[in-house]
Amino acid sequence: MPPFDVPEGDPFGPHNLPYGVFSPPGSSERTVGVRLGDHVLDAGAAAHALGSPYASLLARPTLNPLLAAGRTAWSDVRRALTAWVTVPAHRETVEPLFHPLSEVTLHLPFEVADYVDFYASENHARNVGRMFRPDAADSLTPNWKHLPIGYHGRAGTVVVSGTDVVRPSGQRKAPTDAAPVFGPSVRLDIEAEVGFVVGVPSELGRPVPLGDFRDHVFGLCLLNDWSARDVQAWEYVPLGPFLGKSFTTSVSAWITPLDALDEARVAPPERTHGLLPYLDDAAEEPGGYDLRITVTVNGHVVSEPPFSTMYWTAAQQLAHMTVNGACLRTGDLYGSGTVSGPTERERGSLLELTWNGRDPLELPDGKRTFLEDGDVVTLSAWAPGPDGVRVGLGEVTGRVVPAV
Repeated sequence: MPPFDVPEGDPFGPHNLPYGVFSPPGSSERTVGVRLGDHVLDAGAAAHALGSPYASLLARPTLNPLLAAGRTAWSDVRRALTAWVTVPAHRETVEPLFHPLSEVTLHLPFEVADYVDFYASENHARNVGRMFRPDAADSLTPNWKHLPIGYHGRAGTVVVSGTDVVRPSGQRKAPTDAAPVFGPSVRLDIEAEVGFVVGVPSELGRPVPLGDFRDHVFGLCLLNDWSARDVQAWEYVPLGPFLGKSFTTSVSAWITPLDALDEARVAPPERTHGLLPYLDDAAEEPGGYDLRITVTVNGHVVSEPPFSTMYWTAAQQLAHMTVNGACLRTGDLYGSGTVSGPTERERGSLLELTWNGRDPLELPDGKRTFLEDGDVVTLSAWAPGPDGVRVGLGEVTGRVVPAV
């Protein structure tokens, strides 16, 4: 089907237009692309052909120049792209610049500057607390409802969807073992998350307030925070996640601009604790997003986590990670933390779905507590869009391969 003739209701229609970076068939050159249905538009070539002043931002091998350009440029480019793919007068010029999605090579869409991961789902945090602190009076840690808990990850191991995930090795020690051992992780897990991509940097020493969220954050994507639970359990006291997390983080090849998700904005869950002023969003626009995520293992649906249940919003996370004066850089990526809903079918990790391995999942190809070599995990999602149309998010897929 020609790219201009996207079926009505397609989740990647002209109401969406996510950005990525691709190589055309038979070429190793990378350039910015925009997805429309099952095609990719060479955005730089289109901008040049139509005389756009933003051609220099789009004819690049990475999204970073566009990310750094700021909100006015983001809006102008999006408005122009929408016209290029919908106005009949542009069809003759633009249509030859599309490539079938199945024939291009997709790349990591931006150069990741720093990577931070949060822990923002109350359902997930309570599940973890019940598993590992069963005798505690409260399944949440004392600070959990006062600040968004997070840790700094490793930007260099963020990979694009479709990249194989090598089973990590590390130290592990079961409670009954006399001493730690070294070897491949035997409790490899996933975490279904949403990642937020920073465009405009900030000045060192100047916190970013809640109201400036959309001036700095360009868009979002799905993110899988692969986790070696056995390595993590042995190493995380007292400084938190390290090698159990840093080996691989997978992100979608497509970044959905925030402007495509206006109809998906929702209020976060009711807060039961007073918030300090820099986190108090009562007077701000709704900070949550209604994203419906699906997790599959080897093609079998195992969970459908709802992002709308997340206690801490992306704006609060941004405000918190800069409140000490830490600066933002173009290409910073921060993850929401595992997305888990209130029911068993809505848990965003195998740790929760199997209750730390106690209750194996029944899959068509056998039982699973944690991931086996050869397993393929895919995250997909959609959000409500204009006039009832869905906004599709680019999927994230990874296949587990044996440790080296």
